[in-house]
Amino acid sequence: MIARVSTLPAALAKRVADHNLIIFDGECVLCSAFYRFVLRVDTDQRFVFATAQSDLGQAFFRAMGMPTTDFETNLVITDGTIHTHLDSVAAVMRRVGWPWRIFALVRWLPGWIKTPLYRTIARNRFRMLGRYDTCLMPDAEAQIRFLPGGWEPQK
Repeated sequence: MIARVSTLPAALAKRVADHNLIIFDGECVLCSAFYRFVLRVDTDQRFVFATAQSDLGQAFFRAMGMPTTDFETNLVITDGTIHTHLDSVAAVMRRVGWPWRIFALVRWLPGWIKTPLYRTIARNRFRMLGRYDTCLMPDAEAQIRFLPGGWEPQK
């Protein structure tokens, strides 16, 4: 699914204006590894982050009519577009540069291949890789890459 930020409630759209944002499941080992990978390779700091469990992440999932407790996809916002599933990975890879940019080619896979592939991995990620007991808490250096309200778990 690809959506536009302009279709979100105005206050939420304003919070992410002018940002490339990755919203990821902070309890998922695979999703958190993706976050750490991007943090490491995004040397130009093109992306900011939020966990799905945070106030900002929850607002996004609610606004998109998606579950707010079982996160089957990362959300990636680039240039006013919200990407999900493998398109979210492709959107990130396109922007972090070479050699990673080559992985953006997954966006050209037909939907009948990439959607079931992504969903199979998403459904089995906890069984394959495990789950953290608590949501990721970034260290002080990484916190500056999180949008306000993007890493504090909801109370």
